[in-house]
Amino acid sequence: MTDKAKDRRVLLDVNNLKMYFPVLGGIFKSKIGDVKAVDGVSFKLYEGETLGLVGESGCGKSTTGKCLINLNKPTSGSIRLSYFDGQFENEEVELVGLTDNQMRPHRAYTQMIFQDPYSSLNPRMTVEDIIMEPLTIHRPRMTLLEKRAEVASLMKKVGLSEEQASRYPHEFSGGQRQRVGIARALATKPKLVIADEPVSALDVSIQAQVINLMQDLQEEYNLTYIFIAHDLAVVEHISDRIAVMYLGNIVEIADTEEIFSNPQHPYTRALLSAIPHPDPNREKTQRILLEGDVPSPLHKPAGCPFNPRCSYADSICRKEVPKLDPIRSLNGGEHKVACFLMNELNYRK
Repeated sequence: MTDKAKDRRVLLDVNNLKMYFPVLGGIFKSKIGDVKAVDGVSFKLYEGETLGLVGESGCGKSTTGKCLINLNKPTSGSIRLSYFDGQFENEEVELVGLTDNQMRPHRAYTQMIFQDPYSSLNPRMTVEDIIMEPLTIHRPRMTLLEKRAEVASLMKKVGLSEEQASRYPHEFSGGQRQRVGIARALATKPKLVIADEPVSALDVSIQAQVINLMQDLQEEYNLTYIFIAHDLAVVEHISDRIAVMYLGNIVEIADTEEIFSNPQHPYTRALLSAIPHPDPNREKTQRILLEGDVPSPLHKPAGCPFNPRCSYADSICRKEVPKLDPIRSLNGGEHKVACFLMNELNYRK
């Protein structure tokens, strides 16, 4: 466990979270199956830390993030949110099963930064109106002058000037639009922020600026992040812990340093081997090429979801689903892996 996680309280406790989307077909449009986008995800998120959620496109990262704040209604499982202050101080709230009206009081505590700054902002609203909207909904007692002052303060925090408040989203660059999205997310003073690939649509030169901004804001406001991304270099820079997802399941979770220095699951090792390194003097690691394509979540393979592409797969891997069990960590922190062959295979580098 990282220093940030040590002696910290558990903010979010997720247990066996599932999100199935029904597939309809036939003349009568009856249900013919389920797309198992999230299929039994469990983890704990500690106050003040950043948990990176990584994996290939279609593995269920974004769906998991939306489930955590009830933008997607989970099929089953448990999401327990702990309050340390505010209206529900010292309470634990079960988010699964809440209606939109029941969820509304908790929206101020949990916010989301969306992937595409071009489509996540209303083009017909000024920047001031966009940032002010959460204040109007969640802090109705504020006067218009107070809200405008708060908007000006938030814009300054994210590196925008007060004079830009009257402009529309199309008048800003991609990086500036994402700063507007960050300011909007911070308007309600949340404790938990889920960032769904917040820099993937930005130029590389802008990505570092936005990442550094998010880290500064985290320190200032004591924010807790779930950072969803597919770029492992970005995740390594910002995350305290990393959870690796494959086909709706977490296959490995550990401290960031542990994941990069001591990856144990064969899928994690394959991901890390694909990271390009600009240093020509760095010792090159052997590239691990995975055979075949990612199976469809509509027709998940029996047993371990990774078994069709795993060169180590055994008969048990094709019959049973491995549990996410703890193993010995090199730095003494938490390290869990979902693999039957941990004892038989020496994955250590």
